[in-house]
Formats: sequence, C-alpha cells, structure tokens
Amino acid sequence: MDSQSVLIAFGLTLFAGLSTGFGSALAFFAKRTNTKLLSAALGFSAGVMIYVSFVEIFPKAKESLIAELGQAAGYWATVLAFFAGVIFIGIIDKLVPAFENPHEAHRVEEMDSKDSAAKFKKLYRMGLFTAVAVAIHNFPEGLATFVSALKDTKLGIAIAIAIAIHNIPEGVAISIPIFYATGNRKKAFVYSFLSGLAEPIGALIGYVILFRFLNDLVFGVVFASVAGIMVFISLDELLPTAREYGQHHLAAYGLVAGMAVMALSLLLFV
Repeated sequence: MDSQSVLIAFGLTLFAGLSTGFGSALAFFAKRTNTKLLSAALGFSAGVMIYVSFVEIFPKAKESLIAELGQAAGYWATVLAFFAGVIFIGIIDKLVPAFENPHEAHRVEEMDSKDSAAKFKKLYRMGLFTAVAVAIHNFPEGLATFVSALKDTKLGIAIAIAIAIHNIPEGVAISIPIFYATGNRKKAFVYSFLSGLAEPIGALIGYVILFRFLNDLVFGVVFASVAGIMVFISLDELLPTAREYGQHHLAAYGLVAGMAVMALSLLLFV
C-alpha cells in the first residue's frame, strides 16, 4: 500500500465530511429550502450507495474472502460481515436520540420560526453531548469512504460524492439547533463544519487499528461490512429523509439516476 493511495483516501474522506459546512452555509444564506433538489439529491446518493454496494463492493469482498477461506467459508464470511456492518450502524443509529439525530429533516425556513427557536433551545442545552452523538454517528461513514478509496480509487470517489451529498442536509440540521441554543450564527457554522471532521477521524482510527493487519482477509471482511453500512444508511436515512421533504417521486427518480450514473462510471473503467 503506497502513501499516495492513503493520502487520496484521506482526502476524499475529508471532502465528504466537511461538506456539512456547505449545508450549514446553505441554512444561513438561502432564503428557502429547495425541497425538490434535496429530495432528488438524497435519492441519487442512495442510488449510488446501494448499486455500488451490491454490484461492486459485496462481490469484491466475496472474491477476496473465497480466495482466502475457500468457496463455502468465504461466502459465509462475506454474508456475516455484511450483516455485521448493518447491525453495527444500526446500533449506533439507535444510540443517537431522535432529536439529536442529524439525519432528521429540517428546512432553512426554521431559522425564522419562533416555535422552532423555543423547541431547539430546550432540546440543545447539552451541546457537548450533541456534538459527541453526531461524531459517533458519522464515524462509520468516514471508515466506509476511506476503506473503499483505499481498495479502489474510483469507488472511493463515487462513495465520497454520495456521502458528501447526504451530508449537506445534515449540515442544515446541525446548524439550526446550535444557532438557537447559542444565538451565534458564526458558532453554529463552525460547530456544524467541525462536526464533519468526525468522518476523517473515523477513517484515521480505522487506519491506525487496521494498518498492521491489512491483508486480503481483513480487506474482505471490512469491505463486506462497508457494503452493509452503506445499504443501511441508504434505506434508514437517505430515502426516508428524502420522503420527509415531500418529494418522494423525485427521490425515486434520483435513486434510479444514481444507480445509472454509477453503473455507467463502472463500465467506463472496465
């Protein structure tokens, strides 16, 4: 594994994580929420993640594990690692209370709502706990982006873009309550922007832990787990959030478009 591949993987993870700052800026400078664009974009992100998980990542993980463990044991290991990833991200999602979950849909218009202000002041008194909860929630996304980019740069780019898209409404969701809790727009933007650092930190922790053990067996297990993580994120967060913005047909069109673009990009690199 060369240092250039590691730097590219970290760079893509940093790009994906810090896109929350774009969402935060959107909350402060946009007049209205473009629900059509957000729904389509979230659907597109889900389409990319689901397609690449089942068509590219899972088969590569299976191929690697079968080569190491044999046909039957390798296939079993792939399936178990996939669902271990699903369970892992599911547990993390369960540990984050609904009112502190950055994937709850919010709109820019809430910045001018007095009812929202009173609600968020009450819910976000413990800003430190919220920041920690958000960071924990975003760790697996950083690991998924990093490992994918480390294994295959073109996969890493596609996943980084998909996660970056889904982090934009997350930035909106984080900055609004922090603004109401502190009354400081600059602080809300900074906290939202810095929350995205959880993803490259997650990548760094994963790299430090796995570095000495990186081989085909470990890559296969981690890769299959990454597929499970991304499928869960798509089904539990991206598509439901897109529907909450009230544009479920556009979310479905975005989903198909994401799959088509991902399929075309993979074909171009064959």
